[in-house]
Amino acid sequence: MNAYTQTDTRTDTQTDTRTDTRTDTRTDTRTHPRTYTKSARAAAVAAVLTGVLAALLTAIPAAPAQAAPAGTALGACGPGRLCLWPKPDFKGRVQSHELATTDIESCVALPPGTSAQSLANRTGRPVTTYQSAECAEAGEFETYPGRGTWVPQTPYEVRAFKIWER
Repeated sequence: MNAYTQTDTRTDTQTDTRTDTRTDTRTDTRTHPRTYTKSARAAAVAAVLTGVLAALLTAIPAAPAQAAPAGTALGACGPGRLCLWPKPDFKGRVQSHELATTDIESCVALPPGTSAQSLANRTGRPVTTYQSAECAEAGEFETYPGRGTWVPQTPYEVRAFKIWER
């Protein structure tokens, strides 16, 4: 309950004295129909955000992991193949490897004295490329998804690879 008294007195060239006394008897009777604890509120927000994120992810079509920069032509690479080029931007003589002739989860070294600096993975399976010709993880290595990934410039010279079972 709020109660107040206000007195307003003014003096002009004419003497005028006014007194205004008011009493406020209103009370706040609002109540919240729902009360949540912080953890219940956080769980509700998390559930809504998870639903929104799931809807967004299913609505977005799968895109290549790395797209070639504007002005770079994608190298020709048939479905079910891993294609490796000796120079950046898919230049030079391509080495093509297909699933039918490549052991899954085995280290495949490129011919001695050769390496690759750009690649396309259309195998439908993840492929890990290695700086080391023995697939050693002491050097650089990177795994690329298999749904159509074109990499115009690898971060190192590729000397070996492994195709993984999904």
